[in-house]
Amino acid sequence: MQYMGSKNRHAKELLSIILKDRQPGQWYVEPFVGGANMIDKVEGNRIGNDYHPHLIALLKAIADGWEPPTIVSEELYKFAKISSVISADIGFIGFCCSFGSKWFGGYARNKIGTNYAATNARNLIKQAPNLKGVDFRCGSYLDLDIPNNSIIYCDPPYQGTTKYSTGGFDYDVFWQWCGDKVDEGHKVFVSEYNAPDDWNCVWQKKVSANFDSGREGGVERVEKLFTLDTHP
Repeated sequence: MQYMGSKNRHAKELLSIILKDRQPGQWYVEPFVGGANMIDKVEGNRIGNDYHPHLIALLKAIADGWEPPTIVSEELYKFAKISSVISADIGFIGFCCSFGSKWFGGYARNKIGTNYAATNARNLIKQAPNLKGVDFRCGSYLDLDIPNNSIIYCDPPYQGTTKYSTGGFDYDVFWQWCGDKVDEGHKVFVSEYNAPDDWNCVWQKKVSANFDSGREGGVERVEKLFTLDTHP
């Protein structure tokens, strides 16, 4: 699924590190599942959580075989934007038919008349088989019930970049939560540009991104993957 901040291009590299020591039956958990472009490449026990109810409604529906519309007019887009209904349809329109895949960030269009609804519908249908069996949940990461000894991969909204539609994000609370999960016996990995000093960078790569639009191109950053062996 096309999604702002997607790790699809780097998934193979990241997962080779994250899953290196995974044990049989061990759960893989994403508290910020986003467009599910990492979890769809993982087998076995999986939990995909996100705070956005429309996103989770969409992912659940896709996993169950729902096929999105291939035509979404600007009039329908505007109607969906003011709808109070939580549904896969609204989730699809809000993310997949928006500029830069930013939640209702403006009706997607270009000079050559690309049908974004049809393109993204095809991508989601292709992704669907790899989402079957994922335990999709909706809520705050702080309230997520995580099985013992899990592998937790966090891809939160990056500090200093485009804010997510679900509102502000407390990074101090987040890093404390991650440390607490390590104390509880989980293996925790975090994608970010920077981390507290006690976290170890185990992977990094230069990327270019334009955070105002959610599309690549414009600003070069070094994306990193951090982990913590012990929590002081």
